[in-house]
Amino acid sequence: MRSRPFDWTALTLVIIGAINWGLVGLFKFDLIATLFGGMESWLSRIIYVLIGLAGLYCLSLFGKMGHDGYHSPDQYGNPVRNE
Repeated sequence: MRSRPFDWTALTLVIIGAINWGLVGLFKFDLIATLFGGMESWLSRIIYVLIGLAGLYCLSLFGKMGHDGYHSPDQYGNPVRNE
């Protein structure tokens, strides 16, 4: 799979969202709300929306996986080229 800058940005946002949800689940601490003025702040809401959109976009990455000419790795972990 060839990575584009948008793919990396979306993945980064999804990771930030996952860390935030982990903190909410473990400690009832919302890092995004704390950093950006509470859950009702417009900046926090924009970030939540961007993370949600990035998550939806990352669903499309499942369709791209495995379509770069490689198959699953061989017994030694090396990618097998589809020729």
